[in-house]
Amino acid sequence: MSVDANLLVAKFEQIGSRARVRWDERSAAPVAVDIRRDREGQYFDLALGRRANPSRVEVIDARPRERHLLLMTAPERGPGGTARVPSELKRKFLCGHDEREWFVAAVPERAAAANVRGAMEALKPVEVRRRVESAHVPFDRRNDRRNAAFVRQGEWFFVRAFWPEVRDIHVTRNELIRRTGGGKPHVAEFACRTGGEPCYFDSRSGRAYSIAEFARLRQAKPEYARTLQFQRRNARLLVRGRVRHPDHATILLREWHEVLMNTEHQAEAMRFVAFID
Repeated sequence: MSVDANLLVAKFEQIGSRARVRWDERSAAPVAVDIRRDREGQYFDLALGRRANPSRVEVIDARPRERHLLLMTAPERGPGGTARVPSELKRKFLCGHDEREWFVAAVPERAAAANVRGAMEALKPVEVRRRVESAHVPFDRRNDRRNAAFVRQGEWFFVRAFWPEVRDIHVTRNELIRRTGGGKPHVAEFACRTGGEPCYFDSRSGRAYSIAEFARLRQAKPEYARTLQFQRRNARLLVRGRVRHPDHATILLREWHEVLMNTEHQAEAMRFVAFID
């Protein structure tokens, strides 16, 4: 494995952060990234796997002013360093500071992001990018937390919902917005779920059953069927009012907005991120 630990630490120092680079004898992953805390505050923990296939770990772009960098792990090049490594074999991690805390996000491989700006674009959902284009957001405002196309809080984007069909009876208060895998939830003052496919959900296994499948379960396994929860999968989540999170400034949405998560879950590199916001 090709790693210059001192150079990695220096790159993190350029963006105003600390980093600890260590070897993990048990890990087969080239690198696992986490954010930990000690007496001096937060730091990036980079655990390098000795059992991993030969690979290199390096910072390919650092932006001190934005306090962001792009970390990459990839297979070693062939003799002379001329062999091209396919983008799908490169794992990239956007590391940086967002409002109050440091964060790390896995970047989808298909985006082939070459720098910090490209990684930030790759983390935007398709609908967010479409709204940015249609609103003609200036290039230097596209990564602001609030612009004409969206409002962002951490990994969640909020885009205005036009002509939303919201009935008071369906509106809930203090709705938790949380991604799969846990983490501290974002809390929306008012929320409403619309559309989607009705299903019955097993919170223990994470499996969802269609209405037809649930009907068969009630006949074959009635006790198990009674433990399932009625939900709607692929429903749109609309929120309004204040959205709170302990690590981010509270935002105020005066109109209904649709909630969209960033694209980190589409990255293979997500397996190597231990940090959960």
